[in-house]
Amino acid sequence: MKFKRIFVVVLDSLGVGEMPDSAQYGDIGVDTLGHISERMDTLNIPNLQKLGLANLHLVKGVEPAAEPIGVYAKLREKSLGKDTMTGHWEMMGLHVTKPFITFTEHGFPKELIDALERETGRKIIGNKSASGTAILDELAEEEIEKGHLIVYTSADSVLQICGNEETMGVENLYHYCEIARRLTMKDEWKVGRVIARPYTGKKRGEFVRTPNRHDYALKPFGKTVLDALKEQGFDVISVGKIYDIFDGQGLTDSNKSKSSVHGMQQTIDIAKSEFHGLCFTNLVDFDALWGHRRDPLGYGGELERFDVKLGELLPVLRGDDLLILTADHGNDPTYSGTDHTREKVPFIAYSPSMGHGGPLEEQDTFAVIGASIAENFGVEMPEGTIGTSILERF
Repeated sequence: MKFKRIFVVVLDSLGVGEMPDSAQYGDIGVDTLGHISERMDTLNIPNLQKLGLANLHLVKGVEPAAEPIGVYAKLREKSLGKDTMTGHWEMMGLHVTKPFITFTEHGFPKELIDALERETGRKIIGNKSASGTAILDELAEEEIEKGHLIVYTSADSVLQICGNEETMGVENLYHYCEIARRLTMKDEWKVGRVIARPYTGKKRGEFVRTPNRHDYALKPFGKTVLDALKEQGFDVISVGKIYDIFDGQGLTDSNKSKSSVHGMQQTIDIAKSEFHGLCFTNLVDFDALWGHRRDPLGYGGELERFDVKLGELLPVLRGDDLLILTADHGNDPTYSGTDHTREKVPFIAYSPSMGHGGPLEEQDTFAVIGASIAENFGVEMPEGTIGTSILERF
């Protein structure tokens, strides 16, 4: 065992340039990190810089480190798709050959909406791709007044239902989501997640989403490296959206985050505690707040805030700790539409025990992450998984 503790931090959607097949997904010339840096007057990321991010990929205004302390490479996605679940599942060994269904362009089919109306007893309004805050301003007054039900989607494979905590009640909202989850298990309607989106407020401009969100996710279709670690008695701690992405499968402890900054603080606190195994963190604000809303300056600001917290995490790491920074897909905030973008992702590995950093060749799957973790802890990759360890390279 080389490392006692491994920290995998996913900067959700921080792609580093188009994949060879990006055009098949409608993504031409996409480059999340590069285009963010082009829009920023300055990008102050000294900790990412010294780890080797600007050595890995051109970042305007950030010089490559003369002696980077991290080992770095670009990872290509082997699976079909460009969504959150596909990216994370592949990291932990699953090869997704059938993309999750999205309903971004036209909303959900009439047959599904009719079934939802029949079983919930409420008229469905919305039924389109929208920002969660914008659709509340547009439709929440109608939902409250007439007892309707707001249903919407996004660029991900999700069906989201809004409910006012005071007039509908959280338990009723959860019940409606359970109905939607059952209905969307049909192959032609099978979304990755059904999400309850409770909110408070009485009129436009005052609506606020509450922390009582609940995700009804599909379980991974097979065992992952998380399961292998848990079955062998290792700690598998999640921070942020990881619990929802894996529907809790393979985890021993989970921590919800209020924001990406909060998620990093939770990771720092976990690093200060005692455990033996994996801490798996997802920082969703890059994607949810800035990528989908096509705000490159907001994205750049989030990257700078992350770098500050990274600067607090690095000194806490021990000699037998390993930190891996990566992403699950792209979401170029300068590109057309609001969808994810099919991109390569960064891989940066660092431990205080490393003698030096430097480049690795480009890898053909995100699953090198899970395979390296499995080798480190001496557990077998589950049957049917993909990925080859690159642990000996760092």
